[in-house]
Amino acid sequence: MLKLNSRIITMVAVVAFSASLFFMGCTSRPSEDELRQLNDLKAEVASLEKQIADKEKEKANLENEVAEKNAKLQQCQSDMDAVKKALGQ
Repeated sequence: MLKLNSRIITMVAVVAFSASLFFMGCTSRPSEDELRQLNDLKAEVASLEKQIADKEKEKANLENEVAEKNAKLQQCQSDMDAVKKALGQ
C-alpha cells in the first residue's frame, strides 16, 4: 500500500509539474505580432482622427463661406429693394 501511495504521489507531482510548464507557456504578455498589430491599429486610428479633424476644419471653412455669401446676397437684396423704392416702383 505504501508503494501505491508513493506512485500516486509521484504521478500527481509529474502531472502538476507538466501543468505548471504548460501554464508558464501561456503568458499574459502580447506576442511581437500582436504588438505590431496593436501599433498598426493605433497608427490607423491616429490617421483617421487627423482626417476627421481636417474634414471638420474644411466643413467650418465652407460654412463660413456660405454664411458670407448669404450675407452678400442679403445685402444685394436690400440694395435692390432700396433702388426700386428710390425709382418709385
